[in-house]
Amino acid sequence: MKFGGTSVGTPARMKDVTRLVTSSGQPVFVVLSAMSGTTNQLVEISNYLYRKNPEGANDVINSLVAKYRKHVEELYDTAEWKKATNDMLKERFAFLRSFTKGTFTSFEEKQVVAQGEIISTNMVANYMKEQGIKAVLLNSLDFMRTDKNSEPDTAFIKEHLAEVMQQNQGYQVYIAQGFICKNAYGEVDNLLRGGSDYTASLIGAAMKAEEIQIWTDIDGMHNNDPRIVEKTSPVNQLHFEEAAELAYFGAKILHPTCVQPAKFAGIPVRLLNTMEPEAEGTTISNNTEYGKIKAVAAKDNITAIKIKSSRMLLATGFMRKVFEVFENYNTAIDMVCTSEVGVSMSIDNDTRLNDIVDELKKYGTVTVDRDMCIICVVGDLDWSNVGFETLATDAMKDIPVRMISYGGSNYNISFLIKESDKKRALQSLSDTLFNNK
Repeated sequence: MKFGGTSVGTPARMKDVTRLVTSSGQPVFVVLSAMSGTTNQLVEISNYLYRKNPEGANDVINSLVAKYRKHVEELYDTAEWKKATNDMLKERFAFLRSFTKGTFTSFEEKQVVAQGEIISTNMVANYMKEQGIKAVLLNSLDFMRTDKNSEPDTAFIKEHLAEVMQQNQGYQVYIAQGFICKNAYGEVDNLLRGGSDYTASLIGAAMKAEEIQIWTDIDGMHNNDPRIVEKTSPVNQLHFEEAAELAYFGAKILHPTCVQPAKFAGIPVRLLNTMEPEAEGTTISNNTEYGKIKAVAAKDNITAIKIKSSRMLLATGFMRKVFEVFENYNTAIDMVCTSEVGVSMSIDNDTRLNDIVDELKKYGTVTVDRDMCIICVVGDLDWSNVGFETLATDAMKDIPVRMISYGGSNYNISFLIKESDKKRALQSLSDTLFNNK
């Protein structure tokens, strides 16, 4: 069970989390993020230290001290556990202050940022112990590790987590920090993509858990963006591929890479709402619901690039040269559409756009369209499902479409449109696909 920053954001929420993790009576492994707002303040401390401003860093540390002392008073009932937690906080904040006296690099910054998860897990573990719950706090730095490519070292995680669990048998609740890890050189680091969700997925896969639960403040993945579109509803079931498409194309509840370990291990992932624990949420698994369009998502800040060249006609190697330009400038491509004499691509990172365009001009005439948006329709879109793509295109009949991508995946049809048309497109798709208008 993984709980994000808002789920442990106040003493009251920490008590709610405790009730949730103990309600089943089953042994659970709990992964916690830092309390909401804490990581931002730790990054702010790091920014002051980079700029050699220890006074600014100390001011932020002092505000954190005051905030956490107040939390301690609200969370614990007994003097014993108030003292134990205050002693822990005193030690952690003294550690933070130690960085104001020496050189500060990205290595030190990662140690500073890691304190948020260390503090939140200590606080929740202490509260559970005060309540008489058989809980144990584990140190993620003992078993979470990345390799030299900054990817999770799954063999190391499995082996060392098994050792830690062997040494700590018989507890009802196992608590560990999300996000933080050590790298291949033994330095404190973090998982970057997906953060604590990634930690939970990796641990669940390594332990062969029955289920991985991601608890947030939203009741699962919705069939459209509820901030923009009226009458959205949670999607009960998604295939891992469908969830990855939605996450990549804008569904912020989940990072596209973080469920990969669960997918490969065949362990279902459930997205649940801490504020509404009785809600069904969304279950993500390797099962496909055939014959259904599930959801729509949108990705902003897209740039479209078209290269047209008569030299492309019947020419081998042309596409390779074009794609190598993007590779050389470390820029990923989202969508691709080709014709006999041209190719259009979309990117979501335009930091090297001028260099890319200059290089592409060697091979043909280049045009660029900015402020674009990718609308992604996700479901069982296998080409044998006659008419499914027509449903999506019918909903877009009044929207100018720059590119369409279909057939690259069995789960996705994508439309590239102007950002200014996004709201109209999303509402039209909802009305046509889900609200039967």
